[in-house]
Amino acid sequence: MNAKIRLAALTLAACTAFVMPALAQEEAHVKPVTEYVKAKVVPWLSDPVVIKAVLASNKLHAKLMQSDIDQLDADWKAKDAKLIDSTTKNELAAFLTKKKEAAGGVMTEAFVMDDRGLNVGQTDMTSDMWQADEAKWQKSYGVGPHTIFVDKVEDDDGKKIAQASITITDHGKAIGAITVGIDVGKLK
Repeated sequence: MNAKIRLAALTLAACTAFVMPALAQEEAHVKPVTEYVKAKVVPWLSDPVVIKAVLASNKLHAKLMQSDIDQLDADWKAKDAKLIDSTTKNELAAFLTKKKEAAGGVMTEAFVMDDRGLNVGQTDMTSDMWQADEAKWQKSYGVGPHTIFVDKVEDDDGKKIAQASITITDHGKAIGAITVGIDVGKLK
C-alpha cells in the first residue's frame, strides 16, 4: 500500500510539473489584456454614441421571442445584406472603426451587443448575430456591471488574439457588452 501511495504522489507531482507551467503560460495574457482594455477601451464605453445605440437596440429587441432571435441569427448566417448593414454601417460601427484604427493594430475587431446578445455595431463581420449563447456575452453582460472577461489566446493568421469582453453600463446598470480582439503580441 505504501508503494502505491508513493507512486500516486510521484505521478501527481509529475503531472503538476507539466500542467502548471502550461496553465501559467496560458493565463499570462490576462493581466496585460485587462490593463489594456481598462486604459484604452473602458473610457469610451460611456460615450453617447455607444449608450444611445445599445439602448435603442434594447428597445427594438425587447419583445423578441427566442424564435425571432434564432431567425435573425439564421438570416445573418445566410448573409442577409440589410441585416448585416444594420450593424456594420451605422454610427456605432463608424465610431468603433475609428477606435480600432487609432489602436495601431492592437485592436483587431470590436463589436457591441445588446441586452439580448444581439450585435448592435461592429468593425468586422462576426460569424453570427446572436452572442448570448457564448462566453463573451455570458461572462460579461451576464455577470453584471464592471465586468471584464478575457478569453484564451487563439491563433488568427499567425497573430495571437485574445478576445476581451466588457459589460457596458448606463447609470450603473448593465445594458450590453462589447468584445474586442486584442493582438497580445502588440501589447507592451
